[in-house]
Amino acid sequence: MKNSFDLQKRKDMSDFLMYRCLHSGVSAYPEYPPKLADVSFPRIPVGSADELEKALKEQVTAAASDGKAALALSGGIDSAILAKFMPKGSVAYTFRCVVPGKQVVDESIRASKYAEECGLKHEITDITFDEALSVCDTLMKHKGAPIHSIEAQIYLASLRAKKDGFKRFIFGETADAVYGGLDGLLGEDRTTGEFIERFSFVAPYKVMYDPAPDYSPFYDIEKDGHIDAHDFINKYFFRESLGSYLNACETAGIEFIAPYSRTKMSVPIDYEKIRSGNSKYFVREVFSKLYPGWETPKKTPMPRPVSEWLGSWSGPVRSEFIPHCTDGMTGDMKWMVFILERFLNLMEK
Repeated sequence: MKNSFDLQKRKDMSDFLMYRCLHSGVSAYPEYPPKLADVSFPRIPVGSADELEKALKEQVTAAASDGKAALALSGGIDSAILAKFMPKGSVAYTFRCVVPGKQVVDESIRASKYAEECGLKHEITDITFDEALSVCDTLMKHKGAPIHSIEAQIYLASLRAKKDGFKRFIFGETADAVYGGLDGLLGEDRTTGEFIERFSFVAPYKVMYDPAPDYSPFYDIEKDGHIDAHDFINKYFFRESLGSYLNACETAGIEFIAPYSRTKMSVPIDYEKIRSGNSKYFVREVFSKLYPGWETPKKTPMPRPVSEWLGSWSGPVRSEFIPHCTDGMTGDMKWMVFILERFLNLMEK
């Protein structure tokens, strides 16, 4: 029994490090079964920027028609597009992670310009590391898995929106996955081995003594020794990404609305456009139409100052991990190991 448990735990650890979720839906801790996002819902086929605009407008209008929906507004173009479809006077929340004594990425400045342009009431939610850390265990119990570094702030913002009387929270999530925004993965053709190395958030063999990686999701997409990046992203990354937002909102008790996720490309992705610097070209076209003359901002992930938050963390101490394995890692990679160790400790309490 012990050997079976240990093997499953090593599989769980390896899966999270590679895919940022327990993609099999199985865990060594059956009392907390992993929750995976259900992505079997119908999706609107989109073959042009005009079709995308129409689909997004219809969904936002329906979700916000009773005044009970708020918008999560970042400094990027995905949520800025949705802001154009919100009723005047609606509330838009922007997360702002703070680190005492340090300047970190602040999306609220540009988000406030979108809010003013669209006639929205702009609310800023400041989040500290202590606040984020205080809710991690709650989120992991609900998810049955370690969490993405953005889940705590989404949860805290969702609690704020719910307290303010909103029933639905609208996000621009999955636009990158569906419409070719992940240019780092899409930027070149890769063999299966090259893609595995490039996609894996943290290679298990670099941090674990005895990893048990499952490569079947890659082989499921593989053709002639290569991986079509957009196909892989839309089958596996799409579900993981959606699941992080869904878990945070579900745990907070507010309905999660993701209009981009309810659409899909009905034409092949244009790799040539993406590799010439025009990633997410349908979305960019819609933004340029709705915000004529506005500069398209440089794409940045949702701010989460994990490098600063984990600056003094010396690495994992559990016996499953190689000592000093996080030395030289980026903040996002450190978070993966940090939260995985915290999850194991939580499950063993």
